[in-house]
Amino acid sequence: MNTDIAPRPSAFDRIGAALAGIRDWLDERGKGAWIVAMILGFVACWPLGLAILGYMIWSKRMFSCRHRHHHQHRRGFGRDFAQPTGNYAFDAYREETLKRLEDEHREFLDFLQKLREAKDKAEFDQFMAGRNQPPATQN
Repeated sequence: MNTDIAPRPSAFDRIGAALAGIRDWLDERGKGAWIVAMILGFVACWPLGLAILGYMIWSKRMFSCRHRHHHQHRRGFGRDFAQPTGNYAFDAYREETLKRLEDEHREFLDFLQKLREAKDKAEFDQFMAGRNQPPATQN
């Protein structure tokens, strides 16, 4: 048996790759291309149009003004948001500014967490103080 031959992709793999290519092609052209594809899907076969509509809603392509691929999403402010421009002074300035913004963002989130903890502690202390009080008597 020859083990040097790569396994042939299944039909589902080929269909998935084709659909991913169509999705990427439509994403490059924007929301209008998705709407045209949906309308053509309804004209050709209404379940196909309904499937495209469902996918557009599920993937948020229907309501976003510009869809970004899942591999383009960045955490935080995204240091690798833009490629180097070739202007070293600007690239260094941008890098420093983004680092400063990330630090300020992290400090602000820490501050909010401390505020929440202080509020929770104050509410708990108030509950405990009220719990130790005898119930008010009614006349």
